Amino acid sequence: MTNRCSSIRKLRYCILASGVWSLLLSGCSRQADTVFPAEEWETVAPEAEDLDSAKLEIAVDFLKNHTGKDGVTELLVVRNGRLVWVGENIDHQHGVWSMTKSFTCTILGLLIEDGLCALDTKAASVLPEMGDLFPEVMLQHFTTMTSGYRAVGDDRPGNYRHGPSTTPFVPDTSLLFEPGSKFAYWDSAMNQFANALTHIAGEPLEAVFKRRIADPIGMNTKAWTWGYFEGADGRRVNGGSGNSNKHIFISAREAARFGWLFLNEGNWNGNQLISREWVKTATSVHVSASMEWIPSLSPFDGRGYYGFNWWRNGIGAEGNHKWPGAPDTTYAASGYNNNDLFVIPDWNMVIVRLGLDENDYKITDDDYGEFLRLVGLSLKED
Repeated sequence: MTNRCSSIRKLRYCILASGVWSLLLSGCSRQADTVFPAEEWETVAPEAEDLDSAKLEIAVDFLKNHTGKDGVTELLVVRNGRLVWVGENIDHQHGVWSMTKSFTCTILGLLIEDGLCALDTKAASVLPEMGDLFPEVMLQHFTTMTSGYRAVGDDRPGNYRHGPSTTPFVPDTSLLFEPGSKFAYWDSAMNQFANALTHIAGEPLEAVFKRRIADPIGMNTKAWTWGYFEGADGRRVNGGSGNSNKHIFISAREAARFGWLFLNEGNWNGNQLISREWVKTATSVHVSASMEWIPSLSPFDGRGYYGFNWWRNGIGAEGNHKWPGAPDTTYAASGYNNNDLFVIPDWNMVIVRLGLDENDYKITDDDYGEFLRLVGLSLKED
């Protein structure tokens, strides 16, 4: 029988299914028999990965009762690299709105690895139009939503007020605030961020992602694509934010591969596709709980939770975890319409829930927190 590794069993040996002994690295929280999917994910019963199927169903039923019309049809659960729960519609490909931001940030990590830019690179160094109005905005300000950037068209009327401009590459005449001083979740800033990254890369972000990430991890080329703007200079600029229908279009099955890459700290079956340091940094909190937030500008509060375009289960300004009941190490890519990708290193687990049903019911952080707590209860102890 296979013994499982955990972070609290630091000096144990793990027995692989083959009976070969391997020494457990200190602090390891991943399982010894972690696998990577080939062309298809392997699907097994929850018990095969030390989960109680009845308890897992309780968790899934809870989530189903706290969603809109799509329920759990686009839900999947990966444990140790195998599918242990699968909805009937996980191959439905559609836009995922702000989940796109986490893909955009990944391109930044690759370009930094290549020595083409740094976190403190000023956007004006590659986008001259930023020079007069926003000379101090750096790439790190964009990826932490602290840039203060505002585009012409961001003052459109309506409930959508957090950077709705359809001309995001045209700077407005004034900063929202001094870069780095406040937090405001702002979509046009992310699109301008993608514009800067496109100029740095010298090619569309989709091309970089496909070559460096999607193809090596086996993402089906017919099951994902990335919407784009036409830049002023004729460049194709993939949407950095996910608004204006310029988002990542993907299925839950393919999104799970992206999550599994991050859970394994950028390594895919022995190939380091993006540095461990970047994954750890990007998924850590970079917006202090004490930073000023302007809810009148944007309703999304990232204080204590926001990293480099990833959400972390940190401690917010009110002293609460983002997802009560989930491990502290949990992080997620999240988008409108109840599109969420959770990475849970402590459980060696990735959970994807996609949909198009936020107008029916918005899944709250507390809902997800309780769902994840119930998932945790399904884990069997050795």
